Amino acid sequence: MIQTFIKFFRFAGEQRGSWYKGIAFAILHSLIESLQIIAILIMLKGVFEGSLTMNTVWLSLVIMLFVICGTAFSALFSQQNEIKGSYYMCGNKRIQIGERMKFMPMGYFDDKGLGKITAAVTTTMEEIEKMGPPVMVKTIHGFIRTIIITAFVTVLNVKVGGVVAVGIIIFLLVNTRLHVRSEIISPKRQKAQTALVGDILEYIQGMSVVKTFKLDKYANLSIKKTIREVEKYNYRMELEFITLMAIQQIILRIFSVLVILMSVVLYLNGEIPIFITLALVICSFFIYTDLETAGSMSSFLRLVNASMDIVDDIYQTPVMDTDGTNIVPKDFGIEVRNICFSYDQKEVLSNVSLDIPAGSTTAIVGPSGGGKSTFCSLLARFWDVDSGSVMLGGTDIREYNQDCLMSYISFVFQNVYLFQDTIENNIRFGRPEASREEVIAAAKKACCHEFIESLPDGYDTVLGEGGATISGGEKQRISIARAILKDAPIIILDEATASVDPENEKLLQSAIREMTKNKTLIMIAHRLKTVSDADQIVVIDQGTIVQRGRHEDLLTQGGLYADFIKVRQQAVGWKLKEEEVLL
Repeated sequence: MIQTFIKFFRFAGEQRGSWYKGIAFAILHSLIESLQIIAILIMLKGVFEGSLTMNTVWLSLVIMLFVICGTAFSALFSQQNEIKGSYYMCGNKRIQIGERMKFMPMGYFDDKGLGKITAAVTTTMEEIEKMGPPVMVKTIHGFIRTIIITAFVTVLNVKVGGVVAVGIIIFLLVNTRLHVRSEIISPKRQKAQTALVGDILEYIQGMSVVKTFKLDKYANLSIKKTIREVEKYNYRMELEFITLMAIQQIILRIFSVLVILMSVVLYLNGEIPIFITLALVICSFFIYTDLETAGSMSSFLRLVNASMDIVDDIYQTPVMDTDGTNIVPKDFGIEVRNICFSYDQKEVLSNVSLDIPAGSTTAIVGPSGGGKSTFCSLLARFWDVDSGSVMLGGTDIREYNQDCLMSYISFVFQNVYLFQDTIENNIRFGRPEASREEVIAAAKKACCHEFIESLPDGYDTVLGEGGATISGGEKQRISIARAILKDAPIIILDEATASVDPENEKLLQSAIREMTKNKTLIMIAHRLKTVSDADQIVVIDQGTIVQRGRHEDLLTQGGLYADFIKVRQQAVGWKLKEEEVLL
């Protein structure tokens, strides 16, 4: 339990101070609340000893009034600091994770999956946010108040205090068992909940596949299985908690009765006066009340602990070295020297070297799975190489600050992602300070101005998540407009025109040529018209460069590139003949 408290305060970060204040006020609340016992004792002593006067009554009333005001204000300040500490703590942690994710290698997102990340910053964090304050404060408050009242009872009579202490010890033994069971079940429950979020996201994102191949029954079975897992662990946790908490309550009730019996026996034996006896009987009714609450809430400490472990697992994920500096390169040429890279144990690139002169166009071609996209991702430092180096302007890219490096590179992905925002803002991500006129100019160059204007709200049209409300070609053109607006000196295109219809491809090719004038261009492409004018064509197969040169030279050499062109020409010819037949 103590370790969980230590971890929680470490997790709180800069909001630790708010939590300390909240708990301090909770302790003050317990101390002030305990004073009401003194007020009751003063009244009972006056009544049974015949010394009751108005001064005695007023003294008791003043103490009770102080208790009422003191507990009200201490509770208010305690809750304010707890709530502030909770929401700001979780808010800051979400922001920190978001910032940290920018520097994590892209492989992390492939390995962990969207479900774990989503669950961590939503449902898991929400459990910490909502459950943290009552669990932490009521547990501390309950144990402290129980200790205070136990000390007071012991002062009144040591024997009765001993009975109370024995009850607390037996209670703690059962409570320890509760924590052991919680420690076993809570991580499994959290894992099942994370899997559920992942399955639901996968089901929603793959809805088109589910409908096309009639996989609704299969998909539903998968989700139902995960739901049953969550249900099983929730049920097990509640069942075991209820059983052990019921045992705790029985123990406390028994010892409350024993306190009363012991007090009466001591009175009958003449060991304590009647007013002390009545005070002890009154104490018996609420001496264990806060301990019972603390015991019930402490059972959820392990759940909070498991939630913090999930969040910390993401937050503590190693990031790529981000201690670089803002560097202005001497030019925007790229030198790749003997780089090797692996996904886990699978080698993807092996001893690859390449010079990409500043202002040149380099086309990357080769069979699927050969390492083309990985190679380009390494140029942008989405991953760090296992060995070798990638240099920009003669300086290793690992020496650049991440933001500085990204300012020099525009990357147009094959799979375009657009945010659930207006089209204008999606384009403006390329340069946030750009005016609407500059956004429109970039859209015109990317051949998407006309279709944007045809939409009901034009540039103010809000896209669905991921750009789901427009076609693939339209998303691609908006992505290119974003890159045009950024106007970076290095441009990497990963099949940028793959989803564009033939009618607009020629215009886009012209726009790309305009955009890439005097810039370093690296493009992954398969279409002949895209690669034939490149300054150099690099053929990557099975993680190595197997050919390099201009289009004409590679055709003369033969080999993989010549075979590739031959297959492409045959495919185009077949399509033309088919169209002629159809016509």
